[in-house]
Amino acid sequence: MEPEVEQMKRESDEEKWVNDLSVDHKGNTPLRASTGVWKASLFIIIKTLALYLLLDFGAAIEFSERLSYFGLATNLITYLTKVLQQDLVTATKNVNYWTGVTTLMPLIGAYIADTYTGRFTMVLLSSLIYLMGLSLLTMSQFIPSLKPCKLNVCQRARSVHEVIFFLAMYFISIGTGGHKPCLESFGGDQFDDDHSEERKRKMSYFNLWNFALCCGLFLGVTVIVYVQDHIGWNVASLILTITMAVTIVTFYVGKPYYRYRRSEGNPLAPLLQVFVAAIRKRKLLYPSNPSLLYEVSRSEKSPGRLLAHTDRLRFLDKAAIIEDEEGIVNEKSRNPWRLARVTKVEELKLVLNMVPIWLTALPFGICVAQAPTLFVKQAAAMNREISNDIKTPPATNYSFGAIAMIISITIYEKVLVPYIRRVTGDERGIKILQRIGIGMVLAVLGMIVAAIVERKRLSIADEEIIQGGNHKVPMSVFWLAPQYGILGIGDGFALVGLQEYFYDQVPDSMRSLGIAFYLSVIGLGSFLSSFLIILVDHITGNGAKSWIGKDINTSRVDNFYWLLAVLNGLNLCVYVYLAKKYTYKNVQGRVVAADSNNSDGVELMP
Repeated sequence: MEPEVEQMKRESDEEKWVNDLSVDHKGNTPLRASTGVWKASLFIIIKTLALYLLLDFGAAIEFSERLSYFGLATNLITYLTKVLQQDLVTATKNVNYWTGVTTLMPLIGAYIADTYTGRFTMVLLSSLIYLMGLSLLTMSQFIPSLKPCKLNVCQRARSVHEVIFFLAMYFISIGTGGHKPCLESFGGDQFDDDHSEERKRKMSYFNLWNFALCCGLFLGVTVIVYVQDHIGWNVASLILTITMAVTIVTFYVGKPYYRYRRSEGNPLAPLLQVFVAAIRKRKLLYPSNPSLLYEVSRSEKSPGRLLAHTDRLRFLDKAAIIEDEEGIVNEKSRNPWRLARVTKVEELKLVLNMVPIWLTALPFGICVAQAPTLFVKQAAAMNREISNDIKTPPATNYSFGAIAMIISITIYEKVLVPYIRRVTGDERGIKILQRIGIGMVLAVLGMIVAAIVERKRLSIADEEIIQGGNHKVPMSVFWLAPQYGILGIGDGFALVGLQEYFYDQVPDSMRSLGIAFYLSVIGLGSFLSSFLIILVDHITGNGAKSWIGKDINTSRVDNFYWLLAVLNGLNLCVYVYLAKKYTYKNVQGRVVAADSNNSDGVELMP
């Protein structure tokens, strides 16, 4: 009877306490009932979703940040061309540079958070920097000496305004660098991977996160863009600044409900130690049985989950070979630069195996970069009148993609996954890489549709003998809805899948960096898009019609879309091959850490 009583007590403790190495805001082991899960993550996601899910807490800092980001990013090219009077090629490059920096900065922010500050602190600090950028942007619109010019329509904007404007925008980039990767991974930390119910909710979390993102995107490209175009950029900037300030306060109010992860130091150092140890012992023979490789016993107090040994990249296994002939690990052999645990070896294998997947995701990132740039310029050159009195801003068409993504995420979460779970018995439904692959297929289809629609638009433009960028093609802007919609559905599969993949498959100590890797796909995709535009313009600029010229009506952007469709189609073949060979993280168990009531090395609240 005693073993049964002991088992019941252990199960009771697992239900009462969260033993995944997280702590509450006082540095103690968190109570499962009063911390984490939706009551905490909804502070991070969105207030309106609290009503949607009939939960009590709300006000999403992520909703506010995405509202600000998309309210600026999607209409940025319009501001650059109409207010700062930049040509299409220069404006497109500037948008891509800013987008690229904004989505690559998270690599730095995530590293600092995982190594030094912790995620909660980094979210607060970066949010304040973000707020500084928005405040500076608002000042550049209200203070007379900082305005673009004295007149309503500028022939050329003042240099001081350009400096302040780009300074504000890159403050926002820096703020996003710490905010974006840490906030999303901090939300994922609110769920215990070793608890079956919380693990299922965590799978839904990434879908819900992107639902909030799309809501912010939708309002950003409709309400905020409308205010920018019809009332003024000053009013829009003021709205975004106030919204961000309010949600920062609300996010801080939720701190008693959060779960916080212990800081484990530099997450890259153990990976380097494995590599060095493997090189040092490169001449040693592999043991006859992988069980002879070094791993901590469950009685040792070493934090983290254990990973099972795999046969891939076997050279790295030499880092875990015990050099003592009797297989005894002494103090000398414990040198991490000489001997590594199997779990650390497998973590390095995980990171190295993610590199090919990351590389094959980059062409998809190039497709994503077209929506806020060339798609918007297409819309600007088309008939945007809904009625005699209503005319939509060019960037508002981005809402087609947001609506499509919301619908696809909802159907995936509420219909597709439950059905596949019943059929296969797999709690995840379809594999992560399968989900990403579906999105890549849709990206190819989206580029094909975009090319066909653009060819149709140009044929009408030629018939009307239109010249000059200010003239509009008598073709409804709603013709762009299919390409936005297909890419939006593709984002619902690929982007959400990439978020989940880079969060789930990285080592547990690198989860902020994992989200940063995902964001770098979009960031580097923007840089590659700019490089491709420069290259194409250089090659085709001497011909009868440049593919991407100063005037979109005399360009051949349709050929550029066909090029992207072909590149992504070829890339998809490589991706499918890699996905079939891929081995997912295999968690063996958890080693119990030291008492969580000891707050040494714990991320505490400022």
